Amino acid sequence: MRVNMHEAKSQLSRLARLAREGEDVVICNSGQPWVRLTPYQESVEPRHPGGLEGQIVIAPDFDDEDEEIMGAFEHSRIFPGTD
Repeated sequence: MRVNMHEAKSQLSRLARLAREGEDVVICNSGQPWVRLTPYQESVEPRHPGGLEGQIVIAPDFDDEDEEIMGAFEHSRIFPGTD
């Protein structure tokens, strides 16, 4: 089902109910599809942190200060007159 933005504003509750019941609801703006209403679903699979061990390498000098970058931050003209 495609509805225009104005109709969606005035019929949001009805459209949300239809989407929860399985209807494909697409909201259009000037005849062009903009958004699709989908029912909320809890994530069924718990997230497990990690999984890329051994695949990501951090350079040994990652934490070393870079004079050029530090100078750009410390001597920035973003806020002129606040020296």
